[in-house]
Amino acid sequence: EYGQPMHAFDYRYVSGGKIIVRRAGEDKTLTTLDGNVRNLQPDMLVIADETKPVGLAGIMGGENSEIVSDTVDVVFESANFSGASIRKTALALGMRTDASAKFEKDIDPMLTVPAVNRACELVELLGAGEVMDGMIDIINYVPAPVTLPLEPEKINALLGTEIPEADMIEYLRREEVPVVDGQIQVPSWRPDLRCMADIAEEVARYYGYNNIETTLMRGTTTRGGYSETAMLENQAGAAARSLGYSEIITYSFVSPASFDAVRIPKDSPLRRTLKLVNPLGEDTSIMRTIILPSMLDILSRNYAMKNKGVKLYELGRVYLPIDGQDLPEEPRHLIFGTYGEHETFFTMKGEIDALLQLLNVKPAEYVANRENPSYHPGRCADILIDGKLAGTIGQIHPLVAEAYGIGGEVYVADLDFTTIEASLAEERVFHSLPRFPAVTRDLALVCDESLTVGELERCISAAAGKLLRKINLFDIYRGPGVAAGKKSVAFSLELRADDRTLTDEDSTGVVDKVLKALKEEKDVTLR
Repeated sequence: EYGQPMHAFDYRYVSGGKIIVRRAGEDKTLTTLDGNVRNLQPDMLVIADETKPVGLAGIMGGENSEIVSDTVDVVFESANFSGASIRKTALALGMRTDASAKFEKDIDPMLTVPAVNRACELVELLGAGEVMDGMIDIINYVPAPVTLPLEPEKINALLGTEIPEADMIEYLRREEVPVVDGQIQVPSWRPDLRCMADIAEEVARYYGYNNIETTLMRGTTTRGGYSETAMLENQAGAAARSLGYSEIITYSFVSPASFDAVRIPKDSPLRRTLKLVNPLGEDTSIMRTIILPSMLDILSRNYAMKNKGVKLYELGRVYLPIDGQDLPEEPRHLIFGTYGEHETFFTMKGEIDALLQLLNVKPAEYVANRENPSYHPGRCADILIDGKLAGTIGQIHPLVAEAYGIGGEVYVADLDFTTIEASLAEERVFHSLPRFPAVTRDLALVCDESLTVGELERCISAAAGKLLRKINLFDIYRGPGVAAGKKSVAFSLELRADDRTLTDEDSTGVVDKVLKALKEEKDVTLR
């Protein structure tokens, strides 16, 4: 009748004859009326006697004080609780009851006494027992009556109408919201009416939304545009799509188990996360600090769907807590993920170089990283731009790929987009078409297995000087003819001068310098 949740206790099980509303504190468990043992958290609101909890406030009573067949004395409890507190407790315990559903929506606090009186009246009318005189009423907080000045001009300005004041008063009267001497007397059961915009909404519903004429906003029309950051993001997306990648957008909420899946160490600061107060479940209970698991989740789903080759990218944020601050740092990451028959480390490296060139970012340097636990120890590199770490590229560690159910090799490049944005070249440089032909020389070099292609390229570029225009890797060979622990790396060098056609002596001189530098600095020989 009243919509006021109530509870009845067997008085003989209420120690000390007192009903106390308090936090759970040191009490760890409570068996509720449905027979389930609930694990309490210290800040949960409970109904207690002098020694123990006897119910979850606003949700469900305890089994230790329930009404049974031989109950003689009954205590009725009618209360009003904070909707936010009840919602948090119900969600944390995975409980949803009729009582909690009502309290979550903030019911009228003044219903408690009429509701308990009606319950007692029904006990007598039905001959169910004898009602004793008196009531224990503990009022911790009585909400002050809310009054608002009726402002017809403001309401009409909000709605774009010319509704007479008398009509507004009539509309509010129909809602049982009286207006006395120009003051709106807000009932206790209408906590949603707290400002003139709320009143305008009530007036509009009775006036009829269909009767409000459509009008244009008044104000200066301005031309919109993208910020420099937004334009760079759009360019990055366009560049990624031109390289054959498809965009994905994943949730920022992830599972704590994702750290174990990508082999993040237990003591890693990346495991320090922001926990959601109101999570949908364990799988979406924290804010991600790394974007790699999100990419692997989607690659895994595609692999399970028998998609033989997939190329995906995402531009998203990670959330890194900051000591002493409520809000985290939110750097953006641009991540690429792929698997398939023709995908290799060097293919992805070339695609990242092409992306950076399209975005007019300064050239990147790749430095081998054998310590990253998420990647293959022999196929992983840090991406450096101007000496700053801008990302990681490599093959996902086989154990990680196995954990995600992906067979074969998986390649990922994870770029810190904030660093990328800070590393843009000051201006684009354009050159006229070359007037003189280029000379191409191919070199097959035998070097130690541990020597990286990047180190060889840097050594060649430094020795060749200005005549070197391009250097391309086109082959890596291991097998007969190459000693154990060695590999053959083949480069194509493009040489050109701006003021003349290069002679054989010019190109041979450059090659000799390169071979000498490689021998002296890296112990590399010509195959």
